[in-house]
Amino acid sequence: MSLLLQITIFLGASLLLVPLAKRFGIATVLGYLFTGMLLGPSVFNITSDPESIQELAEFGVILLMFIIGLELRPQRLWEMRKSIFLMGSLQVGMTGIILAIVVFFALQQNIAASFVIGTALALSSTAFVLQLLAEKQQLNTTFGQQSFSVLLFQDIAAIPLLAIIPLLAGNESTHHGIAYFAAIIATFSGLFLFSRYMMRPFFRFVAKSGAHELITAVGLFIVLGVVVLMDVLGISTTLGAFLTGVLLADSEFRHELEASIAPFKGLLLGLFFMTVGMTTQLSLLVDMPWLIIGGAFTLILVKSITLTAIARYLKYSWRNSLLLATCLSQGGEFAFVVLKVASSEKVISQAILEPITLIVTLSMVLTPMLYWLISTWIIPVLDKEKEKAPVYDEIPNIHNPMIIAGFGRFGQIIARIAHLQHQSFTAIDSNLEKVDFVRQYGGTLYYGDATQPDILRSAGIQHAKVFVLAIDDIEDSMNVARHIRLNYPNLKLLVRARDRHHVHLLRDLGVEQIWRETYLSSLGMAYRALRELDISEEDAYKSIELFRDYDEKLLIQQQRIYTDEQKVYETHRNALAELEHLFESDAQIRQEPTGVNLQRDLAHPRIDVTRDDSN
Repeated sequence: MSLLLQITIFLGASLLLVPLAKRFGIATVLGYLFTGMLLGPSVFNITSDPESIQELAEFGVILLMFIIGLELRPQRLWEMRKSIFLMGSLQVGMTGIILAIVVFFALQQNIAASFVIGTALALSSTAFVLQLLAEKQQLNTTFGQQSFSVLLFQDIAAIPLLAIIPLLAGNESTHHGIAYFAAIIATFSGLFLFSRYMMRPFFRFVAKSGAHELITAVGLFIVLGVVVLMDVLGISTTLGAFLTGVLLADSEFRHELEASIAPFKGLLLGLFFMTVGMTTQLSLLVDMPWLIIGGAFTLILVKSITLTAIARYLKYSWRNSLLLATCLSQGGEFAFVVLKVASSEKVISQAILEPITLIVTLSMVLTPMLYWLISTWIIPVLDKEKEKAPVYDEIPNIHNPMIIAGFGRFGQIIARIAHLQHQSFTAIDSNLEKVDFVRQYGGTLYYGDATQPDILRSAGIQHAKVFVLAIDDIEDSMNVARHIRLNYPNLKLLVRARDRHHVHLLRDLGVEQIWRETYLSSLGMAYRALRELDISEEDAYKSIELFRDYDEKLLIQQQRIYTDEQKVYETHRNALAELEHLFESDAQIRQEPTGVNLQRDLAHPRIDVTRDDSN
């Protein structure tokens, strides 16, 4: 079967099976693995020669590492050095030793084979983990960044591991001696100089030509060139691609490169995982089920326990420790590479290579299931326990004239302005981390739940003149507003509203002083946009005021019908037509519109949102 026909079959099958897997809540990576297993020799045997395209598929991992490198500026990489080398070295060292001992006693292998297998199994799947975290949108979390740091160290550690295998086999070769490592250092130094003095000027030269598609060609040319160079020198191609990305991270063309290469990366990564699934010898699962299943569970258990212990030792929370350990509990693609080299060098036998490879693949299959179990059942229990621990503050009865409930981006601005005017206030927030952060910098913020009447009484609500309700959650905001309107009707209540619907709900309670968040800032930006489009200052100001008046008029009209979607839609359509007519009428724009004094009917005064901040 031709290469082109195989790739066509793979793409067609993935387009059908991967979305189907996603529909049942299965991770995309797992969908690709299952697709490969179905197409491979073990099931339907549609393609009996997956090795013929495996080399092409491995470019998916290479492009992934290149894009990761683009996201990491050298300065950020230096800042991460502690987590990379400390946690990474502890994970690879401790896990490798424990797994080597298990292999030595359980599989009856010699010391050299046990060391290679144990260390290879200590390496996790960079492509698998990063894809999983990206799908869950957790790559930028604390445990996500730590996972990346450990994976980066593992990629670096794979180089000396590959270099030492011939020595363990008794093959003395200068290729893996001092000259070899000198060549690695010289290569990376050359890449740095090439990136600084040749690559970037060449990018500018291509960009000036106006042929934007050539940027993609340049990116692919650079990656492929580095891969060829690394392959000739016997250096890890994935590490070379990563370092090339890091060297280009400061380039002004970084985002264009990332956008142009990302589609190739996604497709080739899917192809890579399909080839992993196809090369899985499922027949071994029938022949030696206890070895394969027991080996996969032992691998996951050893890596999970070891990583959790290391993370806890380094003072990470139980939540982050468990999630980190779960993400990195599987074997990885580097295990396939290392074990194949070890087999070719006669360090391990073919008879042990095949079951170990299946154990690694099965550990990949089980990881998303384990991640779902931990994140769905274990983590919520830990979070609930964490929520039970803190006790609300006892707020001193100091009778400040203003109370601010909710100290997010909205409440903080009000507090800062009040502070500048030497006006005392009591601020309450139910987010303990935010409270601790404000206190760290000398601020006074009390930990409490404003929806609880006892908290409000202890804050001195009966003596306050102004109550600023800036809580983010709409339901909590409504509960507080309802309580205050019933029990403290004379208290001046100023409320932040999330959207138009929230405004309607508050007005039903009789609240008059309402500010819609992002509304004024969006009007200010609209004014700035009109000015940049060469519309005169007067016309831009009139346009903004005209829109603002009619929008507020519309809001009042919709108060009686906001629960009827059809009527709300009709008023929107009618108001829009009326507004368009006014914009088209020069006479209306150059004189004060009918509704321009509408602010006199509103509770809060006008604020000039058209102020030009650039002056």
